[in-house]
Amino acid sequence: MATARIVDVGRFVDQDVEVSGWLQARRSSGRLHFLIVRDGSGSIQGIVSARDVDPGLFALAGRIGQESSLRISGHVRADSRAPGGFEMTVSGLTVIHEAHEYPITPKDHGVDFLMSNRHLWLRSSRQQAIMRIRARIIGAIRGFLDSEGFTVIDSPILTGNAAEGTTTLFSTQYFDQTAYLSQSGQLYVEAAAMALGRVYCFGPTFRAEKSKTRRHLTEFWMVEPEMAFFDLDDSMALQERLITHIVATVLDRNGDDLAVLERDTTALERVTPPFPRITYDDAIEKLRALGEEITWGDDFGGGHETVIASEFDRPLFVHRYPSSIKAFYMKADPARPELALCADLLAPEGYGEIIGGSQRIDDLALLEHRIDEHGLSREQFDWYLDLRRYGSVPHSGFGLGIERTVAWICGLHHLRETIPFARTLDRLYP
Repeated sequence: MATARIVDVGRFVDQDVEVSGWLQARRSSGRLHFLIVRDGSGSIQGIVSARDVDPGLFALAGRIGQESSLRISGHVRADSRAPGGFEMTVSGLTVIHEAHEYPITPKDHGVDFLMSNRHLWLRSSRQQAIMRIRARIIGAIRGFLDSEGFTVIDSPILTGNAAEGTTTLFSTQYFDQTAYLSQSGQLYVEAAAMALGRVYCFGPTFRAEKSKTRRHLTEFWMVEPEMAFFDLDDSMALQERLITHIVATVLDRNGDDLAVLERDTTALERVTPPFPRITYDDAIEKLRALGEEITWGDDFGGGHETVIASEFDRPLFVHRYPSSIKAFYMKADPARPELALCADLLAPEGYGEIIGGSQRIDDLALLEHRIDEHGLSREQFDWYLDLRRYGSVPHSGFGLGIERTVAWICGLHHLRETIPFARTLDRLYP
């Protein structure tokens, strides 16, 4: 008898197979038990009939608890009404481990309860769908960047300096020094871009922000491409192609998962180039016209981003923010030095910024001035200044937040469901 993953049982129609997995659900109707078994690749309904099996097996099928691990064997047949389009007539059943009183039941549970049982909540069909889409997004990003000639560079998690300032860093003792958990791999991929031209890092980043909003986590994952000889427009064009590719890939490959999430894909289907682009100046005027109280020079909050993005039917670039509210390494616009050559990409439907990027300062004296202006240590950034001493070139880069991208594509309200084990201001367990 063949052993099969559930995703492959369609190759065994009218044959006998053995499947291993977990009991997702069970219902009974007289002398029939209907077992929904999942194995991570999919789910299948196994029908246990009192007429076809011995009384001991039938009784076992009627009492095993939710999430018990088991093996079932039997005959596969096509049935469009069944989960996945196939079902099994069960002739054999072995319980590997019997679970009792599984805490997550079909009834409604509060968010706190579910997050405290996140290690078990991941087994639900909704969370499985989100994790599959997350994996698809990551794969699509890597595939796209590989096809564009990028080399992946692993940036360090422990750093001696900050990319975005020192106020939101997690510090730790590093022998006789203080080290910080990385906010960003950007400075390191800038160095690598001077060697390899087009590079990116992908990994966890940490922000010690005391924020409880639905758009913030203290640990999240970012992909950060950096490109030599790219200006801001080149970077935005690359971002546009990347986002279009990600969305198209998920729509093509994860339709069943989006259906599990009851995601209306209409808005996703509109994600085609070109994306609209407006300046920070235009965005301020638009916000005021829509009744928002905001002053030129203010940074945008999540509410402002939602209001602006709601005026457009696809992702939106807002570019050229005031330099005073942006990071020290961003190059000034030669036409208006008070503005930075930077851009944020705002997702539609109220999901806010998913990408932030800029053209970097390539002049040594100006970068030294900006480091001093921000009260940072030249000594700690001396290695970074070397990039402007030895063969400096125009270059640009950006960071894409995986969790915000997952939330938008899946249509989720909160980032806590977008990552296997969320780290928030008040949660370090499980």
